[in-house]
Amino acid sequence: MTLGRFRCKRGGIHSLRAKLTLANVALLALGIVMATAVSLMTARHYLLDKVDSELVSERISLQNAGFTMEQIESLGEVAVALDNFTADDTDALPNTAASVFVAVDGKGSPVALGPLAPTERQRALAEATDDPAALAAETGPRDVRVGDESYRMVGAKLSDGTIVLIATSTEALHEGMAKALKLDFAFGTMLLALLACLTMLSVSRRMRPLEDMVETSSAIAEGDLTRRVPSSREATLEVEQLRLALNSMLHQVESAYLTRERSAAQLRRFVADASHELRTPLSAIRGYLQLFDRGMLTDPAERKRAGERVMTESDRMGRLVDEMLTLARLDQQPELRFRNVDLSRLVRDAAEDLRVQQPDRPIGVDADGSLLVRADESGLRQVLGNLVGNVRTHTAADVPVRLGVERSDGVVRLRVEDKGPGLAEEDAARIFDRFFRAGGGAGSGLGMAIVQGVVRAHGGEVAVLTAPGEGLAVTVTLPVRAPIPS
Repeated sequence: MTLGRFRCKRGGIHSLRAKLTLANVALLALGIVMATAVSLMTARHYLLDKVDSELVSERISLQNAGFTMEQIESLGEVAVALDNFTADDTDALPNTAASVFVAVDGKGSPVALGPLAPTERQRALAEATDDPAALAAETGPRDVRVGDESYRMVGAKLSDGTIVLIATSTEALHEGMAKALKLDFAFGTMLLALLACLTMLSVSRRMRPLEDMVETSSAIAEGDLTRRVPSSREATLEVEQLRLALNSMLHQVESAYLTRERSAAQLRRFVADASHELRTPLSAIRGYLQLFDRGMLTDPAERKRAGERVMTESDRMGRLVDEMLTLARLDQQPELRFRNVDLSRLVRDAAEDLRVQQPDRPIGVDADGSLLVRADESGLRQVLGNLVGNVRTHTAADVPVRLGVERSDGVVRLRVEDKGPGLAEEDAARIFDRFFRAGGGAGSGLGMAIVQGVVRAHGGEVAVLTAPGEGLAVTVTLPVRAPIPS
């Protein structure tokens, strides 16, 4: 199967499973990146704001204290000593965030307070500040870069004009942010890998019905029209609807295929039977014409008999062609002319015609009064004519026959029953086949096929009840109202 596999063509992924997995992973990756960025920016802003608040608080305290120069020098000595301590003993205070104080003169150079000279860091901080006076005038701290280390710095201007720089290292903050970013990246990668695996498993399970559809379609393409898509326990509503629709379509395809095969077989049999039936009268006509052409019919009586035979075979062939055309029109589902028809009158007329043709036959009629149905009158007359004609052709002239019609449960039942020899079970099963004649009897074998075609065109059905020696009863059931055209 090709469904469910990763396939790359012209640089693109065409597998639905791969596309869904990549879409889920991409959405989660975007969410992780956005969440990490927001959280890190919020944490950085909070921590920097805390450092800035401490620096501003120290500057305000220093400005409002009103220190003298001697106090500043003492503060400077303490600051130098503290900075030397932190510079020489980094193991003792590895990540100290204590503020660094640097007193500068008007030129921005660090001031030596007493015997303690400024440390390297104090000089570097002073050199990193281009304009200490401007820094002291600013309301908030600024970023200062000293070598590989970052600082936040403010300036405090005392009452005697001395400027003191106050700086706090933010290197520990940046290192913490970097570690948090690495941790988030590692955790996000693991989460994306887990999501990709779970998505692949889930999509594979959910797409199993689609794979079953591919298997079923392939089997049907190979000729197995009985295959159907099986149901799945975990199918979604849309997939289940697709499965039901596909199975319904497959059922229709199978039915149409079987109908076509059956129709083709019937057509082949019909053509073969029609050819066989037409060959006999054509052969007889050709034979008599050859006799005329060769002058072999010298006796006037023989010529008369030959002419009558030619006319008889011509009439037979004409009737056969008419019946074949009737069946062809019925196969094309012609539009019938429905109107109110008195079926009782048609039954009485058919019985009267049979009495005229066979006066010695006992005929019973159960068709009193009037019984109206919506039907095509010419079609019903043809049905009655064929049924009565079968009785006249296939039974002796003294065999009783009964015609009847009745209304029951919204339908009308027409019945033609004779007391003739009846039919065997295998013959009764084929009585509606075209060109079928029980026992090789007379007729074209199309009469009952026409009866069935006309009755079906009216939305009804025909049933036969017979047995050897028990006669034949044909029941035609018709709806009272005309069928709705499809």
